[in-house]
Amino acid sequence: MIKLCIFFISVIVFSSCSLKENVNVQANEKAFVDEDTYILFALRAEEVHDNKSAADLFTTLYEKSDKKEYIYRSLENDLMARENEKLIQRVDSLQKENTFDFRLMRYKVVALFELNRLDEAIKLSVLLASKTKKPNDYLLTSDIYIKRQEFDLAVKYLESAYAKENNEKILDKMSIILYVNLGRKKEAIAHLETYSRMLGCSELICLRLIAFYSNDNNIDGLLATNLRLYEFDKSPKVAKRIIQIYTYKQDYIGLTKFLEKSNSNDEVLLQLYSSLKYYDKAYVLASKLYSKTLNMDYLGQSAIYEYESAQNKSSKVLLKSVITKLEKVVQVKNQTIYLNYLGYILIDHEIDVKKGMSYIDRVLILQPKSAFYLDSKAWGYYKLGKCEKADKLIKEVAQMEGGDDPEVKVHVKKINECLKNIKR
Repeated sequence: MIKLCIFFISVIVFSSCSLKENVNVQANEKAFVDEDTYILFALRAEEVHDNKSAADLFTTLYEKSDKKEYIYRSLENDLMARENEKLIQRVDSLQKENTFDFRLMRYKVVALFELNRLDEAIKLSVLLASKTKKPNDYLLTSDIYIKRQEFDLAVKYLESAYAKENNEKILDKMSIILYVNLGRKKEAIAHLETYSRMLGCSELICLRLIAFYSNDNNIDGLLATNLRLYEFDKSPKVAKRIIQIYTYKQDYIGLTKFLEKSNSNDEVLLQLYSSLKYYDKAYVLASKLYSKTLNMDYLGQSAIYEYESAQNKSSKVLLKSVITKLEKVVQVKNQTIYLNYLGYILIDHEIDVKKGMSYIDRVLILQPKSAFYLDSKAWGYYKLGKCEKADKLIKEVAQMEGGDDPEVKVHVKKINECLKNIKR
């Protein structure tokens, strides 16, 4: 079971009654001549973490001035110095003078908690919360119940605190107890979802939902929450998670829409366009990426997608554009995909079959056993009228992996027809 980080003393107590914010030494008249000097020494002691000395100095200030701000500050330093027994005795003594001082009670509750005197701490804390009805006092009480592992009661007081102020940190703490300690997972998630729908999915709430949905293997919940998080946190980390989830779900249409809207990963979007055969969009995106980066791979892809997206693949304007781009690419990149594509276009459209064959030969040096590239070579022989050579090679291709490709079958048929014509 996950252990909760409980009891944030400085946050709960000092945020509600911090004397660093409330010390009032701006009275019209000093209580005694050296008051400012004592204050400076006390503040310096705090600055160097000499809390015992600071407590003594603020006690002196209180005794000389009778200003309550100083005794509160002194007790705060007792807590920082872990002088808990001393603090309890001092509070008990001071309470005789003050019928019911809420600040003194808070300090005593914290000291009792630190000493693990939980029965006394909870009794006093419940009384305090019932009288003040302040969120911080509800939180203080809930922390004690958490340490006592009375989680139902802890949630009760957290709910009271949350009802007073829709604080996401309170909700987060409550959801952890519900989910982890009480096993009320649906309730925990429902609270977080309600908050996120009504007040917006802050980073804290979204990340807590993501943690819960991840633990539950709720993929749809994970996706929806990450998409909400991305609305205000457009970091690559969040975008990457969304891409991974869409990919896991094999929802490539949804992923495409996300990438188009977010512009978070054009490289992945380009791959998607290619896989989904959105060649017109792929051509536009690859051209944009080339203009932006001058990366030759994008120029090569732009040429391929320009050709694949064209309705009239025999257009002279098209072929000139594609060939020009690919020739520019293969001058600097000796990659099989671009060499083969260029060679095949030159062969298939009978623009320059021999030159096309020379590009295919360069490919086969790199991958001599590729059925895909040997098919291009066989087709080159066919276009040169060397049908016997074409037939011998295409028969090898037909026996290889990829030999049943529809384009290979078309080539086999054409080459066989060529052989029959020769025999006649």
